[in-house]
Amino acid sequence: MSSFAREFSMKDLGDLNYFLGISVTRNTHGLFLSQEKYAEDIIIRAGMTTCKTVKTPVDTNGKISGTQGPSYSDPTEFRSLAGALQYLTFTRPDISYAVQQICLHMHDPKECHMQALRRIIRYVRGTLSHGLQLTRSSISSLVSYTDADWGGCPDTRRSTSGYCVFLGGNLVSWSAKRQPTVSRSSAEAEYRGVANVVSESCWLRNLLLELHCPVSKATIVFCDNVSAIFLSGNPVQHQRTKHIEMDIHFVREKVARGQVRVLHVPTQFQIADIFTKGLPRALFEEFRNSLNVRSLSRSN
Repeated sequence: MSSFAREFSMKDLGDLNYFLGISVTRNTHGLFLSQEKYAEDIIIRAGMTTCKTVKTPVDTNGKISGTQGPSYSDPTEFRSLAGALQYLTFTRPDISYAVQQICLHMHDPKECHMQALRRIIRYVRGTLSHGLQLTRSSISSLVSYTDADWGGCPDTRRSTSGYCVFLGGNLVSWSAKRQPTVSRSSAEAEYRGVANVVSESCWLRNLLLELHCPVSKATIVFCDNVSAIFLSGNPVQHQRTKHIEMDIHFVREKVARGQVRVLHVPTQFQIADIFTKGLPRALFEEFRNSLNVRSLSRSN
């Protein structure tokens, strides 16, 4: 702190407790990040303070169409609540996929989209005490998981890809996003997901290097698609992969340099599934715990 004070005009405000709506609590494991007060405000704004709770933020049915059912009567309310839920994902990666799905329909929300949004709020109300636990751990390795739900969008047939990146034992980056183009095979969709998480990992490695905490080990990327893993190491080009040649060369270059290793993970251990599809309750709760999302009482 004294070194910073010699270079910059600043004041020591003591230990961090609250910042931009995020509560920071120190416990025996490390830091617990929570937006409980912010989540309560969302519930009040939605008029759902007495609603019944649910165990998962989204069901296991197919993705909602953008043309299904009548339009919602108050689009402004929908957009306001959806935007508020987006900020809540800063400490609640477990709702990232559900929020991403409703945000696809901000331009023309339907009644079914509002029902999906209300389900997220019902889930949040039942898990108000949950937040993101950060623990003391080594920063010598980056481990990531990536997955894609091939052709899942019923309107455009674009795939949803998701990933999560762990620095040591802590979740530091995650994403649930619809891919910008249609993939012609599951291998292509998965490989685009691999390229996305490798790009994110490269940025994190450079950031840590600038902070004088370089990661010496190769970034491990876990993927459950054997074809995508094969493409990351096989230098042979095929007609069916020419259209994703840029992604292929990008990942292969990182693999050849020893900065990345793409490995297989069985589907039942693919944590990134939580960012690409609705899961059964038991599997959802298992993956949620793997992301270090838990209640403060369980973290102590």
